[in-house]
Amino acid sequence: MEYKVEDLSPVKKQINITVPVDEVNAALAATIAMYRTNVDLKGFRKGKVPTSVIEGRFKKEVYSEATQDLVNVHINEVIGEGELSPVSRIDFDGGELVRDEEFTYSISFEVMPAFDLPNYEGIEVEEEKVVVDEKEVDEVLDRIRGNMAENVVIAENRAAKDGEIAVIDFAAYENGEPLEGVSAENFQMTLGDKQALEDFESLVKSITVGEAGEGEVTFPEDFINPEFAGKTVTMKVTVHGIQEKKLPELNDELAKKAGGFDSIEKMREAVVESYKSSRLQLNKSQAQKTMLDSLLKTVDFPIPATMVDGHVDSLIQERIERLERQGKSVESLGKTPEELQAEVRPEAEEIAKTQVFLIAVAKKEGVEVADQEVDMQLHQIAQRAGQEFNVVKEYYSKNNLLFSLRDRLLADKAMDAIYEKASVTEVEPKKEEEKED
Repeated sequence: MEYKVEDLSPVKKQINITVPVDEVNAALAATIAMYRTNVDLKGFRKGKVPTSVIEGRFKKEVYSEATQDLVNVHINEVIGEGELSPVSRIDFDGGELVRDEEFTYSISFEVMPAFDLPNYEGIEVEEEKVVVDEKEVDEVLDRIRGNMAENVVIAENRAAKDGEIAVIDFAAYENGEPLEGVSAENFQMTLGDKQALEDFESLVKSITVGEAGEGEVTFPEDFINPEFAGKTVTMKVTVHGIQEKKLPELNDELAKKAGGFDSIEKMREAVVESYKSSRLQLNKSQAQKTMLDSLLKTVDFPIPATMVDGHVDSLIQERIERLERQGKSVESLGKTPEELQAEVRPEAEEIAKTQVFLIAVAKKEGVEVADQEVDMQLHQIAQRAGQEFNVVKEYYSKNNLLFSLRDRLLADKAMDAIYEKASVTEVEPKKEEEKED
C-alpha cells in the first residue's frame, strides 16, 4: 500500500491510497476464508466449500466486507505513521475491491490547526481573595431550614393564600369531556411560587376548604405540550385542605438532623468552609478565564468546522432543555432552526477556539487524560442523572461522545498547567457596583 497526504486546507487533509493487486487478492482471500469457516452449504462439509462457490454465492457480502476491513487497516496505519489526529469523522471516497486489479481510494478528515503558542510562562494574573459573606452563609442556613420544614395543617375554613399549600383534586374539561393527562388527586400545590399557570392559581385561591369550584384556564401559546398550547379549558377543582411550612428552630437539634453535626456552631463552620472552598474555585475560574481571554487575543488560527458544528448542536440542545424545564417549547422562541444556529454560532466558535488552544497547550506540556479519569467523570455524570454507570458509558460510546469528554478534561488540565506557571497576585474582591460595571 502506498499513500500520499494532501492538505486541502490548514485543518483538512486528504490521503490518496493505492493498493497493489497482490494486497487486493490477499484481502479477498482472507474474507473468503472466514466465510468458508462459518457458512453451511448443502452438499459441502463445513469448512470445505470451494473458493469459487463462496465467491459466487456471497460475492456482494465478501467484496463489501473485504473492502471495509482493508480500508480500516489502512486508516489505522496511515494515521499512526503520520501522527495524525482526526477531529471529525473520516470520509471515504472510493468503490470496492476488484479481483486482480489495483485499488485506489481516498479518505479525508479534519485535524487540529498548527500554530505557534504565545509565551504564557510568568503571565500576570489577578485572583480575588476569598472573603466570607455572612449574609450568604445565613441564606444557606435558611435553605437548610426550608429543606427540613414540615407541612402543618391549617385548621381554618377559608381559601388558601400565597405561601401556603393547597391540597386539591383537579381535572380539565373541554366541551364537557375530560382531557386525558390533566388531572390529579390530593395534589399538594404551593401557591405564589409561579410554578403553576396564573389562571389556575387564581381559581384555587378562590375556593374555600371543603368546597369545589370551576373556571376557565388558558394555556400559553408556548406551552411545552403543543396539544394544549393556546387552548382554553374548564378546570374543576376541589380543595381538601390548607397546609403551611413550619420552619424548625436554628439550633443543635436541627444541626444533628440536617447533617449529624454536634452543634449549630459546628454546622455553621462546615457551611463556612464549604463556602470558602466554592468561592476559592469560583475566583480561580474567573482569573483563569481572564488569563485565557488575554492569551487568545494574541493568536489567530482556523477552527475545524466539525468542532464548531458540534458545539452549535450542544448549545441548541442546552437551550431546548432550559425551555422544557420552564414548561415551554422551542417553538415559543419563534425562530427557525437556521436562525437558532446563526444565533449560537459565535459562542460555539469561541468555545471551539478555546478548546483548540488548550489542546495545543496540553500537547506542549505533555498533559494526558487516563481512561480512569474519563470513567470517574462518567461516574459523576451518572450519579447526577440518577443512572447506572454502564448505561451512561454505553450511551457516550455509541454516540461518539467519549472523545469530546476526554478533550474537555484535557482542556481543564491544560488550563491548570498554564495557571501553575502564571504569576498570580491576590487582590481584594471588587464591590458589587464594580462587578456590574
